Order: sequence, then C-alpha cells, then structure tokens
Amino acid sequence: MGIERTEQGPAGHHAALDRIMQIALGFQASKVLLTAVRLGLFTELAAAPLPYEELRSRLGLHPRAARDFFDALVALGLLDRDERGYANTPAAARHLDRERAGYLGGFLEMADARLYRFWDTLADGLRTGEPQNELKDGGEDFFGVLYQDPERLAEFLRAITGLSMRSAHALADTVDWSAHRVVADIGCAEGGTLGHLLLRHPHLRGIGFDLEPVRPHFERRAERFGLADRLEFRGGDFFTDPLPHADVLVFGHILHDWDLPAKRMLLRKAYEALPAGGVVIVYETLVDDARHANAPALLMSLNILIETTGGFDYTGSDCREWLAEAGFADSRVRPLAGAESMVIARK
Repeated sequence: MGIERTEQGPAGHHAALDRIMQIALGFQASKVLLTAVRLGLFTELAAAPLPYEELRSRLGLHPRAARDFFDALVALGLLDRDERGYANTPAAARHLDRERAGYLGGFLEMADARLYRFWDTLADGLRTGEPQNELKDGGEDFFGVLYQDPERLAEFLRAITGLSMRSAHALADTVDWSAHRVVADIGCAEGGTLGHLLLRHPHLRGIGFDLEPVRPHFERRAERFGLADRLEFRGGDFFTDPLPHADVLVFGHILHDWDLPAKRMLLRKAYEALPAGGVVIVYETLVDDARHANAPALLMSLNILIETTGGFDYTGSDCREWLAEAGFADSRVRPLAGAESMVIARK
C-alpha cells in the first residue's frame, strides 16, 4: 500500500509524485477547513444556501480571495454550489454546524487554536520525547485549565461526543449486550456513547465516571434524551478512586493518554471492579499489529507525544498482553468504525 510498491511505469510514478505532494501540502486543505470552522461558515449556511456576496459579507471577508476560499471548500467536498449560491454538503451540515448534536467543530477549533502550532515543533518532540504543548514553555496543562472553564469544557465535551458517535453505533451492534445489565463508561465525557447504548438496548443501565466538573453536562444530556432514570453520573478520578462496579467497563480514547505503568494500573483496577464473567472494552485508534496500515493511529500517537508526558497509541496485541497480565481471559480485537477498533476481554 506504499507510494511506490503498488505502482509501475510512468503513470504509476506520476501517481506516486502526486501522492507525495498531497501529503506534503496537506496542511493547506487542513487550514482551509479549520479556518471555515473558526469563521462559523457552516453555521451561516445551516438555514439555507447563500449567494457569494451575502456569504462574504456575513463572514467579513475581503473580496480578493473569498471566492477562492469558498470554491476550495467546494473542491474539497465540504460545500456545494448551484444557482442559489453556496450550501453545506450533508456531511458538513451534520458535523460542522455549531447547532447540531453531531458537531465536531469544538474539537476542530481546539486543533486550530492549539495543535496546529504545536505540530510545528514535532521534530523537537521526536528528539527529546517531551510534550510540545503549553507544558513545553512552563505553562499549565491544557486539560487542567479546560476543566476549570465551564464554557470551553462544554464545547470540548460536545466535540468528544461527535468524535465518538461512529464507534458508539458500532459498539451497540458489535457487542452482545443481552447478558449484561449495567455498563460503566470510564472517562465518559457528556455520556454520548453511554446514551446511545442505552437508547439501542433498553434493558441496560449506565454509569458515567469522570471528573466532577463534567457532571452538569452529563446530566443535561441524559435529561435531553429521556435517560435520566437509567443514567447515573459518578464523579471521581480514575487514578485515585475505585472504578464503579458494573457488568461491563468501557475505556474509550482513554488509555493512549498515559504511559505504560498507568495503562497497566487502569486495567488492573478494571479487573478488580468487575464481577466474575464481567467484560472490559477498550476502544480507540489501535495501531495495526504490523504497524504499517493504520496511518491515523500512528499519527494519533504522534499527537499524543505532543500533548502528554508519557502517552502513546498501541496495537491490539499490546493491549491483549496487558489485559492478560491483569488477569483477563478470552480477549479479542474487533474493528469498529473507520480507523477505530476495540479489544474486548472477560474476567
């Protein structure tokens, strides 16, 4: 699947060159999308298409490059254009309008404001093994600050919900939930994954476990979806507090944030919290065992280098080994959605 390995002859060489240039200049398309999100362009188009001049005026853009900017978004498949003007594509309407439940923009806005500039010093991180975010210059940990700002936290949690929904749908379909009654999500955010599981499987009850500032966001979403009587929030720190007792414990996008001792410790705590026959599910962008196919997972691991002091992404085989060390049996890896997979194991 590499650039040269699958292509032969002049046409193949041209395709390989095009692919190299696409990778090298990928930041251009990225910045066009991130800028459109920051400007609120997709939200402006949520109600109806807008002609060029009206859209340009609403966004306060200079005429020199505004049309190129809008048409670049058309070429990238994020906008449509017809005689009425510019309109969101279905995917943009679903995920880039700030008023929609599936909005990913909070995460993208964070990527634009923080990660984009931090990735500029990736080489420093590779040389030193040190994070390249606020911590590099003696600043405060981003997540520590985030949890103290209710407005920014709410936006971030909504973004995490949007990012998790594809895997939440796959979890609901892939796992046999019939033998289980209580599922706890460790690091639950606003409870999007739990809520979807409970909506799909009415016999389940859910426990969301996260830091206390998350509580109002979790409870508000539970009320919104009519799940307040089946969803419970428990405030706590998974490093210092016991994990909730449940039939199933879910770790979604959690383990990769931490170093190997912390990963092993959390899986041991999961084993201790589960009853005999209980199940643990770990899901995120798992690196493929051969370490050459799942580029999003490997890029995510580089992002974890930039953002954390010891975190890294890992293979399904790695996770199965750690689960076995913790005492779990019968572990297996299953694909979920896109680049994400899960490891599921039984006590």
